[in-house]
Amino acid sequence: MSDGPPLTPDGRHIVVDGRRWRATDPDARRSELQTVLMAWRREVKTAKRVDDDGAALRRARAGVQAAKVALGERGTPWWEQSDAERRARWDADVPTPDDD
Repeated sequence: MSDGPPLTPDGRHIVVDGRRWRATDPDARRSELQTVLMAWRREVKTAKRVDDDGAALRRARAGVQAAKVALGERGTPWWEQSDAERRARWDADVPTPDDD
């Protein structure tokens, strides 16, 4: 059984506190991308605390966006993409906070 939040019957959304959110595309690279996403979220938190000019916060938010698009949580819904579009999304280079 899944250890995450409940899915809608079609498997396209999760339900958290009665609110639907787009589910992550169920593909093999999911774990890696979720790790990257969490690292970017930590960078957002840090940047909000210490960044004076906003550059680090903008970079961190762009990293969150890239990870969420790669996961299928933003952009064209994964269930509406062709196999080639899904493969291109999964194969895309997603930056990590350690990249310069």
